[in-house]
Amino acid sequence: MSFVRNRIVLALFGLFGILGVSAQTSFEDVTEAAGINHQFEVFEGMFGGGITVFDFNNDGFEDLFITSGMKEDVLYLNNGDGTFKNIYGTSGLQITKDFITQGTASADVNKDGWVDLVVTTLSTKDTTKIIPRAKNLLFINNGDMTFRDATKEYGLNSLYSFSTGASFGDVNADGYPDLYIGNYFLEYEGELSEINDATIVNANQTAKGYLLINKGGKSFSNEYEAYGMSHRGFGFGALFTDFDNDADQDVIVNHDFGYKAVPSLLLENKHPRKGFKDISAEKEMDLKINAMGAAIGDYDNNGLLDYFITNIRFNLFMVNGGDDPFVDMAKDLGTSLMSISWGANFADFDHDTDLDLYVSNGDLNPNCVPMPDFYFENNNGSFTEKAWEIGLNDYGIGRGSVIFDIENDGDMDILVVNQKAILPGYPVPSKTSLFRNNSAKGNWLKVALKGIQSETRGIGSKVEVVIGDTHMIREIDGGGSSHLSQNSTIAHFGLGNATKVDAVIVTWLGGKQQLLTNQPINTLLEIVEIEEKKNSLYIILAVLFAIAALVIVYLVRRSKSKS
Repeated sequence: MSFVRNRIVLALFGLFGILGVSAQTSFEDVTEAAGINHQFEVFEGMFGGGITVFDFNNDGFEDLFITSGMKEDVLYLNNGDGTFKNIYGTSGLQITKDFITQGTASADVNKDGWVDLVVTTLSTKDTTKIIPRAKNLLFINNGDMTFRDATKEYGLNSLYSFSTGASFGDVNADGYPDLYIGNYFLEYEGELSEINDATIVNANQTAKGYLLINKGGKSFSNEYEAYGMSHRGFGFGALFTDFDNDADQDVIVNHDFGYKAVPSLLLENKHPRKGFKDISAEKEMDLKINAMGAAIGDYDNNGLLDYFITNIRFNLFMVNGGDDPFVDMAKDLGTSLMSISWGANFADFDHDTDLDLYVSNGDLNPNCVPMPDFYFENNNGSFTEKAWEIGLNDYGIGRGSVIFDIENDGDMDILVVNQKAILPGYPVPSKTSLFRNNSAKGNWLKVALKGIQSETRGIGSKVEVVIGDTHMIREIDGGGSSHLSQNSTIAHFGLGNATKVDAVIVTWLGGKQQLLTNQPINTLLEIVEIEEKKNSLYIILAVLFAIAALVIVYLVRRSKSKS
């Protein structure tokens, strides 16, 4: 019956698609031609998988690490000609084959100029019934196209959990990327395929996340409680993001079953004080939904970051109100379509100076009713769904998705992880898909940051591009975005018909800014952070002040002892 049902559904989708498809699609499925051959296989239920986009060999072309659940993970080296080669077998990452992998993210943990990798796990493959399940895995880049397992060295080996998403962010602005890992369970005795409202409502197994503070690039320390985090929930990870433009990184925590257990949260960073404040209710971001993932973008170019949160049935488009609370504008903006959504990505795919939106859809596994993905084109602040028309009506059981530029031609391409159906009869192969963007017609600019005092790729920093009266802003992705994934860390801007860029403004974490004017178009601009050198006079005065304070303390104590 499921096979017949799926065939009927797929046929109906195809009929409507034929009526709306243009002669040449804007996105072309180049999966096979590019050498991508991947499918995520779940252990039970619906969990995983994720992608990180990172240039791990520093050759200027972005590579891919993709988790595979029960299967062997892949590390795709970008050949620079639109094709990829899987070099997992010689990468030093092979220990991941012993684990059921879920999410992934990357950052330069030790600031040696080579980007490192974290992989979250649900369990080891030989102890799948035991909770706590397994440790998460940290790999340090050797700089020779291999990695070394640094899980124990960096203190992650004792943190056993059932983990989902990972994200890097610099919460204390010391230049060393910290790490948040979302956890789903403390314990669970049933089959994961049986997870539903009935089992969740009576559950007491919700888990705390990990907030791992980077100690000078040499180790991590879990300081979850020390930073004022006390929440437990069915965690799908978190986003580090500066929602209030105060140059520090706040946190949006995505929770599954938020209406039965703990809702999603918005935590305000109180830097330079140590800690976060829960302002979820105040900002109306205590979302009682199944928050699967999120995308970050300033859709209306007003200088405030907005958040698209994926969900079961209806997704939320949380528009930033500045001093006022966030407002869900999904219906007003035209993105309120029913589906089961996971990944989401903002990008100016057509280069008209505003952000469009891609959404990865997929039914719960093993239910598996075919669901095409969404593509929302932004037209003057409202969105029109055009996935059929432009070739993005992918029927795979979608989960994580990312944007990046395959061959450095200046536009954003899309890769989406698809799961293998648990039950037989699914009408399409449901394999990971790579879509090359053929739609962009306008001019563009890409900006790569090179941090000196900051994380070396500028994770968490903001880039603003000004052309005339149009101001566009991007935040450098540290992971936890989309679903268990991490987009390109190169900021991309569509410029329309503009022939030059009036200004590029970088706001590094901590508030330091750099300004470049009259920049060329259709190029990659690398901006190196200007190192702040402490003023020698300031240092001298600080030393004199310290000496004076010590003298005063000494005199006061001496006076008391005489009396």
